Amino acid sequence: MMTRNQSRLQEMQDQQHTVLSCFLSQLEPKKAHDALKESCWIKAKQEELLQFKLQDVWDLVDLPKGQRAIGTKWVFRIKRDERGIVIRNKTRLVAQGYTQEEGIDYEEVFALVARIEAIRLFLAYTSYMKFKVYQMDVKSAFLYASIEEEVYVCQPPGFENPNYPDRVYKLKKALYGLHQAPRAWYDTMSSYLLENGFERGVIDKTLFIKRKKKDILLVQIYVDDIIFGSTRDNMCKEFEELMHQRFKMSSMGELTFFLGLQVQQKSDGIFISQSKYVQDILTKFGFSDSKPASTPMETHKQIIADLEGEDMDVHHYRSMIGSLMYLTASRPDIMFPVCVCARFKVRPKQSHYQAVKRIFRYLKGQPRLGLWYPHDSSFDLLAYSDSDLGGANLDRKSTSGGCQFLGARLVSWQCKKQTTMSTSTTEAEYIAAASCCSQHSKTKHIEIRYHFIRDCNEKKLIQVVKVHTDNQFADLFTKTFDVGRFTFLVNTAYVPNTINTLCPPKKFITTLCILFTCALNPFSLKFKVFRQERSRSMASMAFIDEHNEIAMLQKPKQAAGFHQIVDFLKITHIAHALTVSPSIYIEHQRQF
Repeated sequence: MMTRNQSRLQEMQDQQHTVLSCFLSQLEPKKAHDALKESCWIKAKQEELLQFKLQDVWDLVDLPKGQRAIGTKWVFRIKRDERGIVIRNKTRLVAQGYTQEEGIDYEEVFALVARIEAIRLFLAYTSYMKFKVYQMDVKSAFLYASIEEEVYVCQPPGFENPNYPDRVYKLKKALYGLHQAPRAWYDTMSSYLLENGFERGVIDKTLFIKRKKKDILLVQIYVDDIIFGSTRDNMCKEFEELMHQRFKMSSMGELTFFLGLQVQQKSDGIFISQSKYVQDILTKFGFSDSKPASTPMETHKQIIADLEGEDMDVHHYRSMIGSLMYLTASRPDIMFPVCVCARFKVRPKQSHYQAVKRIFRYLKGQPRLGLWYPHDSSFDLLAYSDSDLGGANLDRKSTSGGCQFLGARLVSWQCKKQTTMSTSTTEAEYIAAASCCSQHSKTKHIEIRYHFIRDCNEKKLIQVVKVHTDNQFADLFTKTFDVGRFTFLVNTAYVPNTINTLCPPKKFITTLCILFTCALNPFSLKFKVFRQERSRSMASMAFIDEHNEIAMLQKPKQAAGFHQIVDFLKITHIAHALTVSPSIYIEHQRQF
């Protein structure tokens, strides 16, 4: 709920952005000489070269004998906010790193990058601790990183020195496009934080932690984008001042848009979605006016190789699959159908295109679904694991599915065809359990998987409990369902009640580092049964503006007199209205 003052402030900001966008280019230039026709792009180039001068990136020298210069080019990007409004025209001078030779122009190139699971885990913990998350951006981050190799680059196109047109630049700092640039930047950033009292994460090396008595500051780095939050606001302000002392930063305020994820920080939790991206891909592939579908995949029609079918454009099909795979960062409801369709990207047929088309039609009907991380939920770790024996009709290999919760917050999920051939349901389940527990897919033999699970169970590191089929929420990642069952899983599966929760071992929750990496730690997961009785709670997969509740038609053991009423409701159209297409909201229930 926004106050009147907040609403006015938001309206003023929208007006400012609208006015600003009038002076910015709405299209990205295709060629460098096209950008010279617009003043906004010329100004962006000058700002980029000014950063080179301020950071002392290079020196203009004669090219030594036996050396060669790497070419450079301009890259143009239009920056938009979460609403799609143009807020900046950005220009980057990059080196043509594909011409570099290993051992001559560079040595080590590996650089640590945060996984999308780490971002969700970060937001899940901040929702549990109930503090705000802020965002900062390092301007021209790679220009702060020094390189050891001797590298020469050509002068920027359109900005050659008229007195020395044949000279080249010798780099002292990393340049975008070089193979070693990301590694050099990570070393520079991590060293600066460690020198100022931060600790690096035990498993996630892009997470940095700073403690001060009972307060804590968390910093998550993704290349030049930084998100951070603290239990004390002063620590956030001190961190911003610390970063401004060393780097030129852009403070963006509270986190609203990060790596394509729309983040809404509400008073009762955090909502993560990609509704803007859904609208973009619907428009891109021509499904804006398509008829919505109730489920992303048909249940009565399997997807087969269809060798005799009509061929489909490979590049178009792969582009659609790639767009959908990126969407699974916040939409686990389409994970399984997207993975199934991705198996046919080598030789796609018209029938495979129809299956992908149905996923887009489903997104057309449900564009605003996302993940809900409530404040009032515990932080206990819970994982569900399941397998579908011989589910892949091409080679009859089994499919592993799993999902991990922190309280009522879904932070990770998997859907993968098993690499080995399972000869029994037990073997397939063991493989899926080991994959869900450790997120490690390189184990070769069933005996190793079996002993791994048994060893963790004997040490009481995990508790393995059989879950009834009705409450097995990992089913969503292994098979298709009709509209009733699918709607139940989407609206209810991602609200695991935490009453009567089995607490994890204390040694796994003593330090924040282990808490933050428990989803990636093979010795900290536990499996427990989902409670049959459901209390009123928010839905993880919910609309942005309202949180729906699904009505449950179950026979309570405590009141046998209601059994006949439940039987009557199940055979009427009321059952469809309550379970398949619910429209009863919390506000309506309060009226009674």
